[in-house]
Amino acid sequence: MNKLIIDAAKDKIFLMIINNDINYSITHENSKINFEKLTILINDFLIKKKLSLNMISQIYVNRGPGSFAGIRNSLSVVKAFYLTNKIDYYCFSFEDFSEKNETKYENIPRLCGKLKVEKNLINPIYLS
Repeated sequence: MNKLIIDAAKDKIFLMIINNDINYSITHENSKINFEKLTILINDFLIKKKLSLNMISQIYVNRGPGSFAGIRNSLSVVKAFYLTNKIDYYCFSFEDFSEKNETKYENIPRLCGKLKVEKNLINPIYLS
């Protein structure tokens, strides 16, 4: 079961694949051009790791607070992945986690499970 984490709410677009005990991550500039090609960035990342979208079982996406464009685009992409490939997604915010010392990306799936974050629910937090 491979898990994909997408965070486009911050200064960089961050992608991470969690494959059992092995984690792969990559960052990209947080720019309009990269937002427009987010699906291409994700696909290229998966290909580099010899994976495909149908090998992803769950997606975790940062719902903010942060960049309006980054959050909007990442949520749209994740919703499209859900509709086309039936991949469940979980929207998280680092503000949700009380265990601040454990809020590393690789811990997101465990923390979402611990907090019983509902799957396939979008509730973004935009910065003004």
